[in-house]
Amino acid sequence: MDNNEERETNDDKVIKDDSSQKKQSSKQPRIGRIFLIALVGGFLGGGIAFGGYAAYQAYESTTVTGENSKGTAKISNIKVNVSTQSTKAFNKIKNAVVSVEAYTTSSSSSSSLNDLFGESSSGETTSESEGSGVIYKKTGNTAFIVTNNHVISGADKVKVLLNSGKKLSATVVGHDSVTDLAVLKINASDVTQVATFGNSNSINVGQTALAIGSPLGSTYATSLTQGIISAKKRTIETTDSNGTSTGQTTVIQTDAAINPGNSGGPLVNLAGQVVGINSMKLTSTGTSTSSSSSSTSVEGMGFAIPSNEVVKIINLLVKDGKIKRPALGISLINLSYVSDSEQKSTLKLPSSVTGGVVVIKVSSNSPAKVAGIQKYDVITSLGGKKVKGLSSLRTALYAHKLGDTVQIQYYHDGTLKTANIKLTLEANDSNTTTSSNSGN
Repeated sequence: MDNNEERETNDDKVIKDDSSQKKQSSKQPRIGRIFLIALVGGFLGGGIAFGGYAAYQAYESTTVTGENSKGTAKISNIKVNVSTQSTKAFNKIKNAVVSVEAYTTSSSSSSSLNDLFGESSSGETTSESEGSGVIYKKTGNTAFIVTNNHVISGADKVKVLLNSGKKLSATVVGHDSVTDLAVLKINASDVTQVATFGNSNSINVGQTALAIGSPLGSTYATSLTQGIISAKKRTIETTDSNGTSTGQTTVIQTDAAINPGNSGGPLVNLAGQVVGINSMKLTSTGTSTSSSSSSTSVEGMGFAIPSNEVVKIINLLVKDGKIKRPALGISLINLSYVSDSEQKSTLKLPSSVTGGVVVIKVSSNSPAKVAGIQKYDVITSLGGKKVKGLSSLRTALYAHKLGDTVQIQYYHDGTLKTANIKLTLEANDSNTTTSSNSGN
């Protein structure tokens, strides 16, 4: 045998050996190769992964058997009972939370085909606003509900939608634009749950807060959102439904989602107690029950009237139908509305005076008239509180009650004067003078 033949024989042997190894290898489970390729593919990238995918397809094609019906799913019969404290708190009050629908009817002229022939028709249009409320007391056949004044202000008819879905007619017991609170009453026969008030002085920043109401109307009635108490006592400027400043108010700040329609609904602690009545939110266009000007994007800043203030006001509304507040009997404008030249020539103010309110008119027999205050006087202090403008004057004035005697400081012809003024005039008396800016 020559060398060439010997080499061929060896080569044949190598080929046979290699073929034998392949046959033995093919008997091993394919899943081992798939796992290895997939693992390496995970480290080395797409090229190896592609090889793994090809191998997977080969494996899959040899293992798919049976009918499609075997791929059906089933619902587990294992019951998971996760009852959080938030859920427990919600269940304690959910049936006491209601949607409040306020209807206002106004006369209007309507257009029709008759207008084309020179004829016109007149009729009535009804507008509707929706908010929330909470039933806080049931006595005999009557149940009482607290909501926001701006929800029912100016309404000719008010209806309440219970959580059960039943709609009832409601009567306005009393309302107050300054605190933005109102009390309604309904027939109590369908009322199954009544809320309780917690102590708003006992809440702490960071504790859980739940807001319940009807965001965007009764379609989403009894919606629950959760957040925390962001601030216990936040002082903000407020306005009434006419856009007139009503002074400053102290509110609870929360990041629980509050949207239009939540107004009048409760802010609740984890014991299911009402610690506030949701009234306002800060939006990308400003603050208030609606908004004021701003271009800053804002999220999670809602405000609620503290429950301690709510209880005090609603008790007075139930008793008298209104809140009796003192008035000075004068018409005013902010000093900032007066030009610098007029402040010097007409008001004769020292340059050191930068804030206050200017008296435009004084009612006869009013507390201000009796105290000697005259037109163009500039009030700078009331009851020891500095008056910078109308808002701060109202805040200082409403801190007192009818019959109180308070000290007032004002400039008359450039001279600072002090007088005592007895608060005998009620803010909503018919002889209280008003102006385009304000009446107090």
